[in-house]
Amino acid sequence: MSSRTEFIEALQTGSHDLLRRIPKTDTHNHFIFGTRRKHIEQWQNVCLPPTPSKFSTLDEMREYARKILYPYIASHVGIEFVIDSAVRDAIHDGVAILEMSIDTRFIEMYSSAVREMTGYLETIRARYRPFISFRPELGIARDREFREIERTVQECIDSGCFVSIDLYGNETIKEPECYVPFYARARRAGMKLKAHVGEFGSAESVRHTVEVLELDEVQHGINAADSPDVMNWLASSRIRLNVCPTSNVMLCRAPDLKRHPIRKLVDCGITVTINTDDLMIFDQSVSDEYLNLFHAKVFSAAELDQIRSQALEQLS
Repeated sequence: MSSRTEFIEALQTGSHDLLRRIPKTDTHNHFIFGTRRKHIEQWQNVCLPPTPSKFSTLDEMREYARKILYPYIASHVGIEFVIDSAVRDAIHDGVAILEMSIDTRFIEMYSSAVREMTGYLETIRARYRPFISFRPELGIARDREFREIERTVQECIDSGCFVSIDLYGNETIKEPECYVPFYARARRAGMKLKAHVGEFGSAESVRHTVEVLELDEVQHGINAADSPDVMNWLASSRIRLNVCPTSNVMLCRAPDLKRHPIRKLVDCGITVTINTDDLMIFDQSVSDEYLNLFHAKVFSAAELDQIRSQALEQLS
């Protein structure tokens, strides 16, 4: 039986076990929240309060993380536990290609920041190479001052360890023009260029950021659905959107899965992938996300398989 046939059957029968055996990708994954809460609870022998059903703002989610999660994971030992556990979670879910964002603020927690972190990432890459293509991504938060992170970002780009670069956080803090030097350097190093935009910002901000930073892909980008012109531009420019449906609902960026704009984006010819974002917070694996979209009747099983297989083909 082919992967396509198995995937469609797994969705139609609701078989998580079968879904997890079928290859898929996760191209939007923040490492610090990349594993399930239950693994932190087992490791630390604690019972963590559950996440709210929804967060009214991104800051509210960050406050939850700061109070509830960071005391256990914001240390050298915690960072390395979470990375390793997140990769194992991805393997368990059948993820064949994992692009995991590593934030500069956690890299800087090491005394020999870039050297120690890239060394650990290479260890993880070697440890799990038979099971998954692990592709570290350099993550830059918009709330960091340029001068504070300039050296770290440059060293990370020059290290050759990171496959891609991403920019995230409050889209209104700084204009994308501030990050052109980083992105130009990353492009010269052969890295893939991504940024979070259009999650909270406007459709036009998606086009503007793609043009200024010469992005290859957009993380989220769902508000592009507000503008037929921007959607058509993304489709003709072949800019892929790496979408995280449950994250968008829990952060009130979409009212629910049935009314999520991903359907409108795909119907306009835009390529999308389906991803976890923050498994520790949103508690949905890639397999869960596919199944949720199927049960919500956003896509047919065949359409979801097309999204899955297209992502694998493009990233292989």
